[in-house]
Amino acid sequence: MSHVVPSHARELSEARERICQTGLSIHSRGLTFGAAGNLSIRLSDDRLLMTPTGVSLGRLDPASLSLTDIHARHISGDPATKEAFLHSTMYDTRDDAGAVVHLHSTHSVAVSCMKDINHSDVLPALTAYYIMRVGKLPLVDYYPPGDKALAKAVEKLAGNHHAVLLANHGPIVAGRDIDAALFATEELEETAKLFLMLQGLRTRPLTADEVAELRGRFPS
Repeated sequence: MSHVVPSHARELSEARERICQTGLSIHSRGLTFGAAGNLSIRLSDDRLLMTPTGVSLGRLDPASLSLTDIHARHISGDPATKEAFLHSTMYDTRDDAGAVVHLHSTHSVAVSCMKDINHSDVLPALTAYYIMRVGKLPLVDYYPPGDKALAKAVEKLAGNHHAVLLANHGPIVAGRDIDAALFATEELEETAKLFLMLQGLRTRPLTADEVAELRGRFPS
């Protein structure tokens, strides 16, 4: 007789593997470094599975991932990332969020440190894919690491934006699943890189009509 794994247990096991695979991919491609960055998945019962504090995304252990409730209160596994409250805020605010990616990716962080950028829409519409996967990207004012006031600031924007950029910190992006969240984060990072490369050069961003047409077809 074959052993039948309960659906919740199977879902949890698959989520553990997906987080570890994604973390290794992110780390191996240089999108994060050291113990920076964190990932989470929302399970069908509204529990959250997320990366632990102080662990490299390139060396995640499926059995050690942190399981919390929707408010990021610890249930089992290692202690969750110190930025668990940011993940919880994104899920609380966005019913469509199935996963959240937060990185300290170099080019996105560089843009977040720039003076006189547009706080309501940080990056110009350089490509159609940026508009399709990210849309408008607001900047959240700087708060020290771990400051719970940051969650309130993110909450004000997350209802209308699935991606926000934290000043002097990095992006936090929600998606329907971990692939969608990661693809949007990667698109954001590549657009930030293009934006920095094009500083001082004449550029031709998409027009307002072109952006509106894309947003109508691909709402973020």
